[in-house]
Amino acid sequence: MRAHHRRRLARIGHEQVFDASALGWAETATFPVRAGNSVELLVDGVAALPRIAADVEAARSHVHVAGWYFTPGMRLGEDGPTLAGLLGETAERVPVRVLAWAGAPLPLFHPDRGEVREMRDRLVHGTRIEVALDSKERPMHCHHEKLVLVDDRIAYVGGIDLTSFSGDRLDGRGHDPRGRIGWHDACVRLEGPIVADVAEHIRLRWEAVTGADVGVRGSDPADGGVDVQFVRTVPERVYPALRNGEFSILESYLRALRSAERFVYIESQFLWSSEVVTVLAEKLKNPPTDDFRVVVLLPARPNNGGDDTRGQVGVLVDADEEGGGVSRFLACTLYQPGRGGSIVYVHAKICIVDDRWLTIGSANLNEHSLFNDTEANVVVRHPALAREVRLRLWEEHLERPREEIDGDPARVFDELWKPLAEQRLEQRRRDGWADGKLTLLPHVSRRTEALWGPLNGLFVDG
Repeated sequence: MRAHHRRRLARIGHEQVFDASALGWAETATFPVRAGNSVELLVDGVAALPRIAADVEAARSHVHVAGWYFTPGMRLGEDGPTLAGLLGETAERVPVRVLAWAGAPLPLFHPDRGEVREMRDRLVHGTRIEVALDSKERPMHCHHEKLVLVDDRIAYVGGIDLTSFSGDRLDGRGHDPRGRIGWHDACVRLEGPIVADVAEHIRLRWEAVTGADVGVRGSDPADGGVDVQFVRTVPERVYPALRNGEFSILESYLRALRSAERFVYIESQFLWSSEVVTVLAEKLKNPPTDDFRVVVLLPARPNNGGDDTRGQVGVLVDADEEGGGVSRFLACTLYQPGRGGSIVYVHAKICIVDDRWLTIGSANLNEHSLFNDTEANVVVRHPALAREVRLRLWEEHLERPREEIDGDPARVFDELWKPLAEQRLEQRRRDGWADGKLTLLPHVSRRTEALWGPLNGLFVDG
């Protein structure tokens, strides 16, 4: 499968993506590194959705939204407006354009074309909202990015869909039991020159679908801001203006993972990608340092491909055992704490390497996201920000104060992550519940199901 992907990208001039090794910016990306940006992490819907609503309400020139699927009646906050109400009221003052995936061509998969058209009709009814449905996808794939753009001045990039399809995104860091599954997600709020690149990406797609050019406005850099690169997956032969596509998210990941020296921390909905798993397995078999560690946070019951992920995790468990007798790898998940708590669906797409490299966006670590869906991420190489994001996430998951987790990541792995996750899994197996959120990922397969990830990639993505 990896050979197939290499041949495919070689035919369109992107073979160098696979050879990226040194830590650096994505050389195959359309957009260069932009200096002078503000980057703010927003974790979980309770933090992110009200901020999005406030920025949209304050729009002065336009609002552009691009997403996988939308729910008109979804509320952006406990007492916040509905998505349809927010966009409809804003559209009375400024243009509001919504770019959605057109849906699956066959009703075997959801949302399908009919469901998306019904959503569009509800969203635009009685309003001035413009909605375009993008059907320029590869077979069996979709437009998966999650972007909000306000005045070409503020952009949100991340994993949070503006929908309640498959789960309620409005959850907080405590993930308290609420009679339905929990939802862990994240995005970043951006200001500065990087916003123009997000705007250009939306413009390219909007023009390809509608024929209309909405233009792009630049933003002034901020003093002392952060360097950021906008990277994406756009398959070849989807948009005429980018006929050979772009695979800079994959390049970014391969550069960072191959250069890792101390630790890799990943949050993802899926971990199927053979390209990614192969690099991680080699790192675990031949660790670059004695203190090298890998932590992956995954959903306990993903909406598809659970066996794929567990098989690939099994590959990493076996690689870890070959790495010298030190346990360096941990696969974890989240549950709502206490009796009656359900799973917390890990939907975030985040990776941090050595507290010096960070990516957040819409791309999962499967072949869909790295080769065939459209996806949008940002990459940051700023040690202080990468470390702050890691600590912010570890505070939430470990349920410990900053002073207990602010130290050597290997020590925190050995003294907190590993014993806590193992203890909670044992408690759940014994009592059916645990008194905290973090748990070791159960039911990891290390034998035949290890093939599911590569086979799924071959038949679905290959």
